[in-house]
Amino acid sequence: MNKSYEQSRRKFIRNAAAAGIIGAVSFNSIFTSCRQSNQKDYRFPTMLPQAPDGPLLKAGIVGCGYRGTGAALNFLNAGPNLEIAALADVFQDRVEACRKQILEQKNVEVPKDNCFVGIDSFEKLMECDLDVVILATPPHFRPQHFEACVKAQKHVFMEKPVAVDPVGVRSVMVSAEKAKMLGLSVVTGTIKRHQQDYIETFKQVNRGAIGEIVSANSYYNVGKLWHRNPRADWSELENMIRNWVNWCWLSGDHIVEQHVHNLDTINWFVGKHPVKALGFGARHQRVSGDQYDMFSVDFVYDNDIHYHSMCRQINECSNSVSDRIQGTEGFTNCENSIYELDGSLKWSFDYPKKGSGKNISRLATNPFDQEHIDLVTAIRTRKPVNEAFQIAESSMTGIMGRVSAYTGKEVSWDEMINSDLYLGPKTYDIGPVDISKEIAKPGKAPVQK
Repeated sequence: MNKSYEQSRRKFIRNAAAAGIIGAVSFNSIFTSCRQSNQKDYRFPTMLPQAPDGPLLKAGIVGCGYRGTGAALNFLNAGPNLEIAALADVFQDRVEACRKQILEQKNVEVPKDNCFVGIDSFEKLMECDLDVVILATPPHFRPQHFEACVKAQKHVFMEKPVAVDPVGVRSVMVSAEKAKMLGLSVVTGTIKRHQQDYIETFKQVNRGAIGEIVSANSYYNVGKLWHRNPRADWSELENMIRNWVNWCWLSGDHIVEQHVHNLDTINWFVGKHPVKALGFGARHQRVSGDQYDMFSVDFVYDNDIHYHSMCRQINECSNSVSDRIQGTEGFTNCENSIYELDGSLKWSFDYPKKGSGKNISRLATNPFDQEHIDLVTAIRTRKPVNEAFQIAESSMTGIMGRVSAYTGKEVSWDEMINSDLYLGPKTYDIGPVDISKEIAKPGKAPVQK
């Protein structure tokens, strides 16, 4: 059993006690101060079609793979006078591919002197003249990189999730509070909070369109994503990072890495995080790494609202990426519709039309661009936004569900927020990775003395 997985309920309790009341109170205080406890006061993004003009904003990219390159292009689409000025990645080929795409698609050439390679490449990037840093590495590295950004007083866009373990979540919380004190803007990749249809549906629910929320369901059931076969000319660390979506210490498992979108949506609509979780999972088809390929978790909120979360990554199965929240007077799919109790449509979002007939655009602005429009707008209007805390909360929700499934035990929020569970090696040497590669087996996790 991987030592990182051997986190029984008893050890969680012991860790919480070791952390002491002061530790628990301090993090609960951060939660109270940073998150929106009253949904009626929820701050919505600006949703402008383009960010206002202003002085040149230079951004650097940490993590130049598919999502990092995409985020770079989204940033450049956000408005006028924006520039990608630096790139950093563990691998040279990723930097070169990202630099090429930015040049070909946006005619922006990143100076070679500002392109950095290696595990410590983010440190070199922080020394560049930058206003914004985009964090898109595997999630394991997010807490460390976010801390460095805040220390350097840079505005941040960071992809979801923002941590893979409680140690990382707590780090992000502390950095989020520091960013708030410094007036920095932080936007995260919880894309549904930047989609007009979800926002308008949330407003309807918040006004009482479905009555009191009594339960929720969500699904991220899709086919297999991808994997990279190991190569003899790559070290074990390189093989793992290139295959990061299949290793728990790098991704958090797919309940954290991918299903976090749904977890965040339900937390947003309900207005709080769950207080406990009991779940199960399995590994049926996965061909590499140490992760599960399905999870089913019962999350419970403090007012006894039960939220059933289901996610799966297996080919040739029935798929669904959807949400449902049940109320006393109706229900919603969270995306664009409100229904009466009998299933008849009560309200739906009016999508914009382009041209005539059936030529309908789902949204006026690409939501991936919208995230960056909202970030740039916040910076240029000097009205800081800070989404780091809400995504830390949703990342922790996924972690809580994963740990319950891995151990087969019910776990609570308080146990998790005080746990010393840390995934990954202590150092990042280009060579063997000093962690167990065994797959978690519920019911077999030994109780730590």
